Amino acid sequence: MPDVSKKVARILIDKLGVAESEINPEANMIKDLGIDSLDYAEIVMDFEQTFDIRIPDEDAEKLTTIGAAVAYIEKKLQDKK
Repeated sequence: MPDVSKKVARILIDKLGVAESEINPEANMIKDLGIDSLDYAEIVMDFEQTFDIRIPDEDAEKLTTIGAAVAYIEKKLQDKK
């Protein structure tokens, strides 16, 4: 399985310009990283494209922390097999 957490971190660093030191599983994407709803939607689309998965809106709303996003993506990738 690809290293999901590294790819997620790279997307956040590239898209938001956040420091790598700010990327940790407990970091809340809105409160800690300061992203707005447009950034959030773009990041979810990047996740979908990067990992070739579909993230329904109701699931996207639950991806509040980096750790939650990584766990969700890993599960989606596992379910695809």
